[in-house]
Amino acid sequence: MVADCFCFYAFEFIMKNIAIFISGRGSNMVAIAQQVQGGILSDCCRIRLVVSNRCDAVGLQTAADMGLATVCVPSEGKRRADHEQELIALLEPLQIDYIVLAGYMRLVSSLLIAHYPQRIINIHPADTRLHQGLHAYEWAFACRLPYTCITIHYVDSGMDTGDIIAQAEVDLRQANSLAEVERRGLAVEHRVYSEVLRGIFGLSGGKVLNGEARKF
Repeated sequence: MVADCFCFYAFEFIMKNIAIFISGRGSNMVAIAQQVQGGILSDCCRIRLVVSNRCDAVGLQTAADMGLATVCVPSEGKRRADHEQELIALLEPLQIDYIVLAGYMRLVSSLLIAHYPQRIINIHPADTRLHQGLHAYEWAFACRLPYTCITIHYVDSGMDTGDIIAQAEVDLRQANSLAEVERRGLAVEHRVYSEVLRGIFGLSGGKVLNGEARKF
């Protein structure tokens, strides 16, 4: 498998306000925040808020330590619509342009999607046409795949079924343990998510380039 080259052109960026949603440690959130604070996202977006549906998420403290605003909006025991109404009320005053999911372990419903159409983005550690949902690295390891891929996609009301924006290959040859599969996959996730976000924020309306998913 040979990935196509993903090329960025000179865009005039309008700074986008983003909220990052997490449910756990937030390693992709950290990678994005580092690029916002001093990397390829520093000239195109601001992290207005890091949101978690779990108040015990380690990533909340990590984000606070990085100087980011954080909030927990617990989802346990709440109807999905009620929880998302709380989120919308929280986000609207911040003029959020995009919601970036980074290990957010809760399905998003049509209510939130209607408020942010084609503006909720997720990363999934597999080809979403082959595997949806949890345990993607376990699936790749169990199948002894020589390659898997990271998919970045727009969110719809299904589980990892939204339009694919970009994919990046992960070489799993000679990866002899699940830990090694995860290590290789996360290294690609942390690199490409920010690269893809930069591309989206530089395009009018954040549309997929040429109507096609891009490959790294």
